[in-house]
Amino acid sequence: MGSIKALALYSGGLDSILACRSIMSQGIEVKALQFITPFFGYEQKGREREVERSIAHRYGIPLSIVDVSSDYLALVKNPPHGYGKNFNPCLDCKIFMVSKAREYLKEEGASFIITGEVLGQRPMSQRRDSLRVVERESHAEGILLRPLSAKHLKPTIPEEQGWVDRGRLFDFAGRGRKSQMQLAQEWGIKEYPTPAGGCLLTDPQFSLRIRWLCSNHSQVTVEEVRLITLGRHFVFPGGTFLIVGRRHDENRKIAQLVRKGDIVLELSNHPGPLSLLRGPATQDIVETAASLTVRYSKARENPPVEVAYREEGTALTQLIRVGPLTEQALQSFRIVPHP
Repeated sequence: MGSIKALALYSGGLDSILACRSIMSQGIEVKALQFITPFFGYEQKGREREVERSIAHRYGIPLSIVDVSSDYLALVKNPPHGYGKNFNPCLDCKIFMVSKAREYLKEEGASFIITGEVLGQRPMSQRRDSLRVVERESHAEGILLRPLSAKHLKPTIPEEQGWVDRGRLFDFAGRGRKSQMQLAQEWGIKEYPTPAGGCLLTDPQFSLRIRWLCSNHSQVTVEEVRLITLGRHFVFPGGTFLIVGRRHDENRKIAQLVRKGDIVLELSNHPGPLSLLRGPATQDIVETAASLTVRYSKARENPPVEVAYREEGTALTQLIRVGPLTEQALQSFRIVPHP
C-alpha cells in the first residue's frame, strides 16, 4: 500500500480538501495540484511557495501550484462543448484539468487521479453523463476517482484493485453541503473557504469583457486578460481602448501591465485614477481619454484640471488641461461593463 500514490485536482474549496483527506486517511500518498489561470487562482502567482506551505500546515496536504494560463486561453476561446450561462466552458475546463493531471502521473509516480466533484452539485459539469464525458475525453477512464460521490458511481481501478477501500468512501450528491460540513467537523477541519464560483468566467459582467476581447483579438494573451479584470473600460471607434483605474490597488496593477506604445495618463496635481490608452491615438483621442480620467477623479468638481500623459518607451511627458467628459459625450462610447 505504501507504494500507491494519487494525484488530486485541488481547487482550494472544501470538497477538494475532503477528497484529499479521505484518500490520505486510507494510507495512500496524495500530491495535490492546483492549476491556476487569470480566471481563477491567479492571485497566488508569485507567492506559490508561501501558499503551498500554508496548505500543508493547515490541512496536511502536499500541494504544487502550476500556471497553465497559455494552454487554457486557447480552450476559453473555442471550447468544444460550448459555454455555460456566461463565458464559462465548465465541461471542457474539467476535461482540460484532468488531462493536465494525467500528464503528471508518470513524473509523480502516481497511479490514479482524485477530484472533489460531487454528483449533481453543478448543473453543467457534474451531471452523471458529464462525469462520464470527462473520464472519456481526458483518457482517464478507470483512474479518475471521485471519493465524495464514489458510492453513486461505477467502481474505479483503485477500488477494484483494493488500493482504496470503497466502503470508506462517500455517497454525497446534490447541491446541499451539509454532509461535507459535517465531515469537516468530524475531521477537525475548522477553517475553509466559503462556497463560491471562484471563476471570473462565471461572472456575467466579466463575461461581457472576455467575450469582447476574444471577438476583437485573434490571439488573446495572459496580460490582456489581466488588464480586462481591472478598471473601467471604454472603446473608441477603430478599437483603441482606455482603462481607467477605480482604486489605488488597481492603479498599481494597471501600471505593472503597461507596455511599449501605451499612453499613460494621470492628474498632475490631484489624486485620481491612472489610465492606460492602448491602440492608435490621435490628439482628439488623447484629449478625450484625459477628460475621462478627470471625470472619475475628485477633481471633476473644479475643472479644468491638468493631466500628464506620456507614451511608454519615451521620456517625454506632456500636459493638457481639460474638464471632465460630459454625460452626453459619455453616451457615445461603447463601454465594456466592469465586474
